[in-house]
Amino acid sequence: MSRRLQPLQTAVPRKKHRTYSDGRPFDTLRYLQAKILLKPDNLQSVEAFRRFGTLVRRSAKSMKVDLVDDPATGQSPRVREIIFADTPDFRLYTNGFMLRRRISYVDGFPAGDPEIVFKFRHADVERAAALDVRPRISGRYRTKFKIQALPANGNLGAYRTLYSHTSQFGVSQVHEDDRLAMSTLTRVFPVLSRLKTSREEHVTLVNEGIVEELLLPLGKLDFGKGIVAKSNVALWRTRGEHRPVVGEYSIQAKFDRREDVPRKTEQLVKDFFVRLQYDVKDWIWLGTTKTGLVYRLKGRRVERHE
Repeated sequence: MSRRLQPLQTAVPRKKHRTYSDGRPFDTLRYLQAKILLKPDNLQSVEAFRRFGTLVRRSAKSMKVDLVDDPATGQSPRVREIIFADTPDFRLYTNGFMLRRRISYVDGFPAGDPEIVFKFRHADVERAAALDVRPRISGRYRTKFKIQALPANGNLGAYRTLYSHTSQFGVSQVHEDDRLAMSTLTRVFPVLSRLKTSREEHVTLVNEGIVEELLLPLGKLDFGKGIVAKSNVALWRTRGEHRPVVGEYSIQAKFDRREDVPRKTEQLVKDFFVRLQYDVKDWIWLGTTKTGLVYRLKGRRVERHE
């Protein structure tokens, strides 16, 4: 039996005055995200992306969820390049950490500062909140604390939850010459210190793979009471070979305080997520995550922490 999504009103650490080492209070949940992985062979054209969007619209209409159109839906998919870095024995991933670099492309050219994304993911909300993911840099960064709902492993119409604690910042803010050295990483992310085994250790590109992401916005879903979720469909494929890896449909809503999400609205989000699974069942790929598939690109067996 899959664990159901906890009400947001209780799905945060209950102990008061929980703080990090510098006295800052623990981050609180600010995002509600739901993801469905899709068979990549069904997403081999822009028309297929939009066909999936039509199915989402039908499901939303049947649930009386309003959909706000996005002009970007009629444009070409957005393109990003994503790489994962880890130790040769995948020590970060097997301990719940993920380290990525993302580069956005506009008209075929890289745009802006490449972004570093550092993430800790766990099924226990208190453990996820207590881990300080803030980078030790002098510039600006963002942190995000999300509750994520995913279809239950091998079980259509149910779901499981994970908690994702993330920081993001521009790669230009890391000034060391050797950005892949564990000594650099442990300076920027002190929480990784316990995973370092030697001063000479480096992280490398996971499976020597570069992921190309094609993402198409599908409009926003208005669940009422100010809870409006971005909605998009994406395809991950290997750069160069263009070998399809996985597709994904994702919705994400942001709120300032957990009390801002009424129980009735939260229930509508959950009911929509379950209903959509049945409505797009021929598209769904159960029992994995995008990151897990990248770590298994070369057929290597990796312990799943999710």
